[in-house]
Order: sequence, then C-alpha cells, then structure tokens
Amino acid sequence: MPAITVLPHPEYCPQGARLQAPTGTSLCEALLDNGIEIEHACEMSCACTTCHVVVRQGFESLNPPSEEEEDMLDKAWGLEPQSRLSCQARLGTRDVTIEIPRYSINHARERH
Repeated sequence: MPAITVLPHPEYCPQGARLQAPTGTSLCEALLDNGIEIEHACEMSCACTTCHVVVRQGFESLNPPSEEEEDMLDKAWGLEPQSRLSCQARLGTRDVTIEIPRYSINHARERH
C-alpha cells in the first residue's frame, strides 16, 4: 500500500502527516479518510479547484490527468507543473509527497 506524506499546512495539517491508502484511491479520498479535511466544494466531480495539491514527489506514479482536469487546473491558485486535483489523482504503487496550497479559489469560504 503506497504512503502519502502530507507536508505541513497551517489549517489542515499543521504538523504534516504520513498515511497509507490502497492503490487506486484518490488523494482527496485518502486525505478525508484520515482526518485531513481538504476542501472539495464540488464533491469530487472535477468541477472546481478547491482540492488542488502540488505533488512534490511521486508525480509520475499517479494516473495521468484528463483533459478536463487540466482545463480546470488552469483556474487553480498557485498552479505549478506538478499540480493535480486531489479528487482526480489516483494512487499508483509508489509513495507520494504532497503539499496543500495555502489558498484556494473557494468563494463560499471567503470572509467578506
């Protein structure tokens, strides 16, 4: 079972975390199943960018992004070449290290 190392995030995972999930599990599902409450405003339907993560290690072990995911990622805050929507990125057989960006584009959570 591959391991997911989550780098520290001030809100979701201040100390960072290391967890395991079965191959084929989405990163978003794995995070939520392990108490890391990453945003997922579209309920994991690839219709927003709130679950955006940056894969710091193991990017090539994930399933390839679909064209729909790539189009949606263009709208993500802090987009990097190793960015993925965690609801669409499925674990392969190797370990991954991810970083949850500090901000997301989620109008429902903005404090106006």
